[in-house]
Amino acid sequence: MMFPLSPFRRYLASLIFAAAGSGLAASDLKFTTPDALSTEAQTLVTLLEQAHYNRDSIHSGDFAQAIPEYMTALDGQHLFFLEGDKADFVNRYGKNVYYNVDYLGKIDASYEIFYLYDDRVTARIGWIFSELKKGMDFTAPEAFRVDRSKSPWPTTNVEADELWKKRLKFEVLAELLNKKSLPEARDVVRKRYERMLKNVGETEGSELAETFLSTIAGLYDPHSTYFSADTYEDFGIQMKLQLVGIGAMLGLEEDTCVVREIVPGGPADLGHQLKPNDKIIAVAQDTVEPVEIIGMKLRKIVDQIRGAKGTKVRLIVQPAEATDSSVRKEIVITRDVVKLDSARARAAVFQVPGVGGKPVPLGVITLPGFYGPADDGDTDAADKTSASEDVSKLIVQLKNANVQGVVLDLRHNGGGYLSEAIELAGLFIHKGPVVQVKGYDGEIQVDTDKSESLAYDGPMAVLVDRFSASASEIVAGALKDYGRAVVIGDSSTHGKGTVQATFEMKKISRELSRSPAKTGAAKITIQKFYLPDGSSTQLKGVVSDIVLPSVDEFLPIGESDLPHALVWDKIKTSSFNGAPIDGKILSRLQRESSERQSSLEEFAYTRKYVDWFKQRQAEKLVSLNLEERRKQKAADDAFRKENKAEREKLAKSDYPYKEFRLGPPLPPKIAAAPKPVDAAKAGAAKTPADEDADAVETEDEANADAYAKVDVPLREALRVVDDAIEMGRDHEYWASNHAPLTAVAKG
Repeated sequence: MMFPLSPFRRYLASLIFAAAGSGLAASDLKFTTPDALSTEAQTLVTLLEQAHYNRDSIHSGDFAQAIPEYMTALDGQHLFFLEGDKADFVNRYGKNVYYNVDYLGKIDASYEIFYLYDDRVTARIGWIFSELKKGMDFTAPEAFRVDRSKSPWPTTNVEADELWKKRLKFEVLAELLNKKSLPEARDVVRKRYERMLKNVGETEGSELAETFLSTIAGLYDPHSTYFSADTYEDFGIQMKLQLVGIGAMLGLEEDTCVVREIVPGGPADLGHQLKPNDKIIAVAQDTVEPVEIIGMKLRKIVDQIRGAKGTKVRLIVQPAEATDSSVRKEIVITRDVVKLDSARARAAVFQVPGVGGKPVPLGVITLPGFYGPADDGDTDAADKTSASEDVSKLIVQLKNANVQGVVLDLRHNGGGYLSEAIELAGLFIHKGPVVQVKGYDGEIQVDTDKSESLAYDGPMAVLVDRFSASASEIVAGALKDYGRAVVIGDSSTHGKGTVQATFEMKKISRELSRSPAKTGAAKITIQKFYLPDGSSTQLKGVVSDIVLPSVDEFLPIGESDLPHALVWDKIKTSSFNGAPIDGKILSRLQRESSERQSSLEEFAYTRKYVDWFKQRQAEKLVSLNLEERRKQKAADDAFRKENKAEREKLAKSDYPYKEFRLGPPLPPKIAAAPKPVDAAKAGAAKTPADEDADAVETEDEANADAYAKVDVPLREALRVVDDAIEMGRDHEYWASNHAPLTAVAKG
């Protein structure tokens, strides 16, 4: 088989030269740094040192950390380099990283490290091609550590070979579990590494520069980064929301495409199947055979997923909640532009059984994001929409429906406009501070709701999860500080309490402004958020008053899971007319919720799933014994099937509701295409895996209704609000002349 690839030719050349005693091989990949890029590198360091919030905490000596972290950016699973390589590169380049980048604009270290990575990948893939031809023993009692991101690199080539033998066995075994024959499984894995070899051979200097400079920016905090000229151009297109696609932000983790974020109102959001942190394994155009994208460059992956409006794309996905890396699920999405009306706030009135079983009308307001007029991309539109205005309109409709309490659902709300967060919080409190913003210079700005009017002053709760971030945390935290709402959900929100600004290099550097070359940009963290009481939302997020069981607690999705995250701290409290919920009230709400969590069947159902997921997540080593894996997969499939049946049973007790939406009616949800029937297997007896091939089922999957079946957190939030309503009938629980979870009387 011919490999028209420069790295492979270099590998063959190295073997020839080694046999001849030379030991030398000229590399086809050589990079130099253009003058404009050198200036950009220097400008980036200047920005970090002068504008970054954390500028005083990072010193020139800290830049040495960029060397091993850049090596990890290239080799995230610590499979190709050796421990000795790290020591060598740190010794050669570590002491001078700051001087070279800041004073000289030199990033040669990034190229030199890549050259060795290129050689190691090329040699290893040649070894893999040879190894795949050999027999594999799937009966041995062996195990493989799938996540090696925190493991050391191998110390010797012998140790690396042993590691890779297990790695290959793990990959082939995963394909066998997906019903492929051994030759088919070997072929899939071989093609995967052929693709990786090709991608490495096509690496460009600008990509290495972006990775290296982003690693340096990442020393300051995880949200600061450098955009190359091409990436910045793509970023600008995304911000204009003019692309037709599936409405998902994608990224790469260890050569695998990962869903970073689902864009509210986009096709993926409307389909309710693709989720954040899902891994996309393969992509197919409508009825065409899927193409595996592991090892493919992100830009090429995006090009495959984008397409003409109305066309379908099929994604083969490993769900984020899958505990077995062999799990696959097919999702069909019809490409479209993001529809703002689909992303707007919506509401519903739920009939919740109260005292004596009498239905109590309670409102739910679901807010996907803090959008504003600029989000629609049409500056001439007469009918502007904003999160705060939409929620205000929905509150009027809920009041007309005579709701007695409200739940504000901010789950999976990643934030948006700060101004909208302030306006929205103001709908529920009398005028006063909502958030404090501290700059890198120490100056503190207090952003205040100035309106004395209230849109809603009754009992309320805020429902959050680990995906509730930024503006969501500001609103939840402010309403908590004012004692205006009880916060319910995961133990805490995401913990992103920082503000970023994007600086275009041409506008920062006079030299670059005169250059005809395209230049990039830097995204720098410049401010930090604090709540009215002075507590930062950074790292810790907003801590829930009532914590509910959730698998989110066992997923690495919070700010605290990110490297170099800024610390939590506290500043002086602002002057505001409010106080947290009275301890007497909160303790009773917590006690009554705890009793339900101990007695209700739906919580037993939730805990059983959480316990199973926690146990599987804790299993760091995966068996390489085929029969053991088949037994484990059968047990997992049986558990999921039982779990699904139990959920259908619990769904019969879902509270009836009536929905309110703004804007035109939504298009129908996109259903997954039926699975193709394998003629060879038609009529064969079904296995547990066949009956539950999707393996992981999310709470709202395949649900035609607007609200998920058996939404346990929402159910409990509604019950907590009902508890507060009941307490409000007893003046013993009143505080400052107002009932529990209601606004303080003006004045």
